[in-house]
Amino acid sequence: MAPVPKRGLVAVTGAAGFVGGWVVRRLLEKGYRVRACVRKVEDEARTGFLKAMPGYASGRLTLHAADLDNPGSFDEIFKGCHGVAHISHVSTYNDQDYVKGVCDHLIASVEKSGSVTRVVVTSSVAAVISEADVTELVRRPVINEDRYPDETNPKRRPDRGQGYSMGKVLAERAFAEAAERSGGRWDAITCCPGDNVGPIQSAHQKDGGPWQHLVELMLLGECRQNSLGAYRPWMPVDVRDDAECHIGLLESDQVRNGERYIAWSTETRKVEDVCADIDRLLPELGHDTPPVIDQFPEHIRAREAELRAIWAGCDLRNERIRRVTGVAFRPWDESLRDCAESLVSVAGVQPKRRAGFAPRS
Repeated sequence: MAPVPKRGLVAVTGAAGFVGGWVVRRLLEKGYRVRACVRKVEDEARTGFLKAMPGYASGRLTLHAADLDNPGSFDEIFKGCHGVAHISHVSTYNDQDYVKGVCDHLIASVEKSGSVTRVVVTSSVAAVISEADVTELVRRPVINEDRYPDETNPKRRPDRGQGYSMGKVLAERAFAEAAERSGGRWDAITCCPGDNVGPIQSAHQKDGGPWQHLVELMLLGECRQNSLGAYRPWMPVDVRDDAECHIGLLESDQVRNGERYIAWSTETRKVEDVCADIDRLLPELGHDTPPVIDQFPEHIRAREAELRAIWAGCDLRNERIRRVTGVAFRPWDESLRDCAESLVSVAGVQPKRRAGFAPRS
């Protein structure tokens, strides 16, 4: 199917979120008209930053109330749109029938629009690397778009922590299969972002994703292993680059229905290095770098050296998304610096400072 026309009309689900907000901003900067889908338009704490964008004052950006749990709520919003960036999260990923139902009614809204030619579905690297048995990464260490978790493993179940990964794979396939059935009227392309880090645009976004919240905790003096059930390094993508990837996939004439693309820089950072990097990049904060807290059970902690070695042997790739979108990924230092500064300036986070440090008055 043809890509979305330049300066066309695009609907963005999850527009008040960390990624969605940047997709909205970048679309406006590129001249598009945008319909931003949010739960409550009148919730100023979550939508005020959208209303402050120049496109809102001119009418090029409009806000629309829609709920993923309400079938039909996107029907009128999608009508007349050329493309959809489906970024919003569902209420739970542990109920796979529910996830499928949400996909089905969003697809129905796309079909009813009569105008949408491309949907970019936000998935996750969890749909690529989340293994019920992490040693599978030793056997298949190349991490590119052809890789899926081992779906034959009997432990790949929601009650074993695999619901998110399973739900994302389900959504990828549901949209691609529906687009195939449409006979070419529209196509569905998947974007699988890594760990989103970068500047928040609204104070509520500090809690809207795991990675910026972990940076917030570090600033406050608490450095924890990530909450993924076992050690793994950070595999970042700058949220602004993630937004560019989504838009690039809407615009690209080199992509085909059902294809998936990983959006990450391919840099990795050890958890303890992330925390130390704050003081390295922003010495003006006088950040009192805390030690890492390992909250995992003893049997998980005992495997940490093994897990670090497994992840160190993985080969992260991003050449496909760079080829079809032309995106150049920012370095980690820029992403973390801008994330930390925005948490302080936008969300009012007060960093824990070293004893005797006097911040600039």
